[in-house]
Amino acid sequence: MAEPVLQNAALDPRLTPARPELAARYLEGKVAAARFVEGEPREVVEPQAPVRRAPTPDAPLDTEALKGERVTVYETTAEGWAWGQLDADGYVGWLPASALRAPGPAATHKVAVPRTFVFPGPSIKFPPVEVLSFGCRLAIAHIAEFFAVTTFGGHVPKRHLAPLDAMETDFVTVAERFLGVPYLWGGKTSLGLDCSGLVQVALTACGISCPRDSDMQERALGAPLAPDLEQLRRGDFLFWKGHVAIARDAATLVHANAFHMAVEIEPIGEAVRRIKAAGSELTSVRRVRLLSQ
Repeated sequence: MAEPVLQNAALDPRLTPARPELAARYLEGKVAAARFVEGEPREVVEPQAPVRRAPTPDAPLDTEALKGERVTVYETTAEGWAWGQLDADGYVGWLPASALRAPGPAATHKVAVPRTFVFPGPSIKFPPVEVLSFGCRLAIAHIAEFFAVTTFGGHVPKRHLAPLDAMETDFVTVAERFLGVPYLWGGKTSLGLDCSGLVQVALTACGISCPRDSDMQERALGAPLAPDLEQLRRGDFLFWKGHVAIARDAATLVHANAFHMAVEIEPIGEAVRRIKAAGSELTSVRRVRLLSQ
């Protein structure tokens, strides 16, 4: 029996490249659309590219794609917007077409510090040409005494990079490196990030697959625990409707939040009481095993 064709409204638009007028070829026969197209692979060439809900610069920022990430593009408009799906987490949205190009050499390294500079030559006295955030991916042609040189001639302090296959072992420690970073809805860089962006960046650094938004994370991550806050341990996730935090230990948590407008460490009890007073109850606690355990 053939699979039924679904109405697009029944699917999560954040993860489904389908609109009434256009959809990805791989969805043909599964969704309703006037036209189906093959996607074209693209690579993010800017330090970060906004992924917006609509093809306008004032549309809500849903997430960001980092330099070196791959995107499958299904449409490019005359106004300079590309509609596509991020390869890493499947997120769908509109990106500036100018931030993308045909894929270049495969990435070999990633930025392993909150932020670094790309210099046009082998001297820190040169004005930097780019500022890259944690997790940006680079193709390195060779490594000299102080700099790693990209295939496009950029010079990055080699101490700030790690091989692409090098994994962190404690995602809580990774999250703590972002303390004080401003809260930014949809952000996932050291210039600004939101609660689920912090979780995704930290887990990805440890090689743990993680969806983008907190409701997706609540369904996908780890195993559920009884909501006994006294039994919390390092690395447990606390979820509310629209929010997620990471336990540092039985007493404190770290999260990006709009109350502090930053990534902050605070007592768990204090955070739970404040969020409850604002009208949101804790919905679940989930545990993902730390690689260091």
